[in-house]
Amino acid sequence: MKADFKSGFVTLIGRPNVGKSTLMNYLIGQKIAITSNKPQTTRNRIQTVLTTEEGQIVFVDTPGIHKAKNKLGEYMVNVAERTLNEVDVVLWLVEPTTFIGAGEQHIAEQLKRVNTPVVLVINKSDTVKKEELLPCIKKYSEVHDFSDIVPVSARTGDNTKELLKVIMKYLPYGPQFYDEDTITDQPERQIVAELIREKALHCLNEEIPHGIAVYIDKMKQRKNIMDIDATIVCERDSHKGIIIGKQGAMLKKIGSTARYEIERLLDTKVNLQLWVKVKKDWRDSDYLIKNFGYQDEN
Repeated sequence: MKADFKSGFVTLIGRPNVGKSTLMNYLIGQKIAITSNKPQTTRNRIQTVLTTEEGQIVFVDTPGIHKAKNKLGEYMVNVAERTLNEVDVVLWLVEPTTFIGAGEQHIAEQLKRVNTPVVLVINKSDTVKKEELLPCIKKYSEVHDFSDIVPVSARTGDNTKELLKVIMKYLPYGPQFYDEDTITDQPERQIVAELIREKALHCLNEEIPHGIAVYIDKMKQRKNIMDIDATIVCERDSHKGIIIGKQGAMLKKIGSTARYEIERLLDTKVNLQLWVKVKKDWRDSDYLIKNFGYQDEN
């Protein structure tokens, strides 16, 4: 181990849909966090690991900070806010605009209570002209005293090398936490469940996705094929009908798109069976929230 090796924890915060998971997936070079243009896509803290010559960055992707509407929402906000003081660097992702909305104001308030270095990351910088970034930087500098400001594009990877340099600057010296080939602490079952949930989010209408969870009933390897049985849980009978679709068409679509991604992840053929169950108001039940893998660690 080199004497000047650095290692530490970095969290990404920002309003839902600002591109946190897309950025993390780009930096890691592999799809771990699910992405979707619907809010509340990321519900758990996901740790992904990037190891380079200079050091090891452990990214902790938190649920978006927002005003909670139910118990699942409260849990998500608590996890996000607690993470801020436990890491070495906070990356606050925003869009390249001078309009600072209520969601951003709320985050700026939370950051007042944080002693960690905060780097402002202006994502989607490929969507505006370079000179349009300056007013945005000026505006955000008024709401917080940032340690650094870096414009990037998570979609194209533009300026992400610079971002990694800036992160390394703030990490403490020390040995790595994970070996070189670790890229996530998420158990395989959890990633598979999340991939199925992502595909359901992509295929379904606006209303249903918030109210779905996915759990894996069975995951078993035989010869060169992986058998997976998974259940999609929704809150209403009417939702169940929509998820299954006419003659099972929607469920088939979710299954085939999910299977493709799972096969890439596990590097094996997959036989995926999906079921749909109704659990009314599961997002307000502590027991069911825990049951679906949203554990609070403290």
